[in-house]
Amino acid sequence: MTAYVALGSNLGDRAAYLLEGLSRLSRLPETRLLRLSSLYETEPLGPPQPLYLNLVAEVETALPPRGLLEAMLAIERALGRERKERYGPRTLDLDLLLYGDMVLEEEGLVLPHPRLHERAFVLVPLCDLVPEGRHPLLGKTFAELLAGLDPSGVRPYVV
Repeated sequence: MTAYVALGSNLGDRAAYLLEGLSRLSRLPETRLLRLSSLYETEPLGPPQPLYLNLVAEVETALPPRGLLEAMLAIERALGRERKERYGPRTLDLDLLLYGDMVLEEEGLVLPHPRLHERAFVLVPLCDLVPEGRHPLLGKTFAELLAGLDPSGVRPYVV
């Protein structure tokens, strides 16, 4: 199944955390990275904190959605993620955005990601990969959803 994972970091060596997160994602059982979006520096949500680096990875996986999510949470923990406050700073954040066109609502797992359509920092990199992909619930393309948002807080990041 093709899935899309958003990665973000705003503590420490942000790029190194993203690279290590990608490396660990690629080593999950029956999972491989297919493509990556460009890298973006983005304004944080929530309390005052450093700028984020964000990107989206397209992965192919045979893991079920819950198994993929649990593996992603284990990667976050292994790389020092502490969940102290909502929208707080983090070493690494991994969000399962899409799992094929699956629509699912379970405790701790909602597909597609419930705020995907509201976040330019997710839609800009997602549109690098699949601008004509459609939101499974809203029926609009990701490019159409992005057109309704202000992307000014999402800037290409050049190393």
